[in-house]
Amino acid sequence: MLVRINNHPSMYNHVMPDDLYELKKKLRSQCMDIRESLPADFRSNASLQICQHINHWGKFQEAGVIFTYMPMNEEVDLLSLIAEFPQKEWVIPRIQPHSRMILYPYDPEKLIRHRFGMLEPDPSLPKVPPGQVDLVLAPGLAYDRQGWRLGYGGGFYDNFLADVPGLAALGVTYSALVMDDLPHNSHDIPVLALVTEKGIMDIYMEQKN
Repeated sequence: MLVRINNHPSMYNHVMPDDLYELKKKLRSQCMDIRESLPADFRSNASLQICQHINHWGKFQEAGVIFTYMPMNEEVDLLSLIAEFPQKEWVIPRIQPHSRMILYPYDPEKLIRHRFGMLEPDPSLPKVPPGQVDLVLAPGLAYDRQGWRLGYGGGFYDNFLADVPGLAALGVTYSALVMDDLPHNSHDIPVLALVTEKGIMDIYMEQKN
């Protein structure tokens, strides 16, 4: 069953589960093509602009422990933000079976390449309890203007956010991948706000208090 935000029905409310799976699969392919079409210099400049927007965001400034990600393929690169704020406690995930993640401190000297291509923390590092996280910087293949995320289909971020109710999450993507409306399931979790190279967009904050 699909859900609503702010009493505005999604255009996908009547899509059946099997059709929704195929729809998301098609959208992922289209969004990957869009992202791959963005020139490398544009992605690099956009990533720097996004880092600066996050830098000036009040919730980022207040956060002490920040869950971020290691960029892969053409994702927005937040490594310059990490380098600019070494005083903050940065944590990154190792993915686990059943669409779960375990968090560890970010240590650039202790990263391991996963078979999917992304860098993960060495599991010898101490685990960080999810309840210690103040802010999640959530990468998305695409987002819509209501905060719904299109990922790669693993459900890792939705499960994590569901396990820590009320945790602030900032969606991270390029403006070319912000859609008017994306399909979503009842178990999906929308982000609090969205950042692109054009700035930060707060999303129905009154719905998430």
